[in-house]
Amino acid sequence: MEIRPDKKLITKSWLTLITISILIVLFACALYIIPALKGDIDFTEFSFYLWIVVLITILLMWIISAPIMILWIKNLSYFIEEDKIVIKKGILTKIKQNIPFRMITDFMLERTLYDRWLGIGSIKIQTAGQTQNATGYEGKLAGLLNWDELHEKLRSDLSEMKSSSKVIPKLSKTDEEIQDKILNELKKISSILEKGK
Repeated sequence: MEIRPDKKLITKSWLTLITISILIVLFACALYIIPALKGDIDFTEFSFYLWIVVLITILLMWIISAPIMILWIKNLSYFIEEDKIVIKKGILTKIKQNIPFRMITDFMLERTLYDRWLGIGSIKIQTAGQTQNATGYEGKLAGLLNWDELHEKLRSDLSEMKSSSKVIPKLSKTDEEIQDKILNELKKISSILEKGK
């Protein structure tokens, strides 16, 4: 089953950029304390250069970040297969990340403030010690509209797979004979090692 992130994920990216822009403006406003503390700085000149730097910073951030975020989200897709989850991502370098169900330990639902406001969610995939990310999660399915249903389905599939894998298969007659031969050989090796001590 192929899943693509909803377009609301792009809206979330815009909101994130707007929030960062507002924080930069607020930080610039806080810098007005500097001329007040040092009497030798010309307030008008300081104000002019400060706002030039702020506007250039915000403009560069939008020019660089906006196209990258749009392309990243457009190239993002998830495939839920019978035995694994595949995440395809990347702009210039394409990455295909395979996460086998047998390695998955849990799924965590994540909904930030913007996610809740936009009606989307993300599912983080946790594996048994396999992750190389600082977050502790192997992968993330972001920008999902049906996040709750998918989260429940993935968790039930995982628990079903784990319970079916705990069933010990019945050995055939030949397998039992092979096991007996291996056990006898191990006993002989053990007795030889005991005599050597």
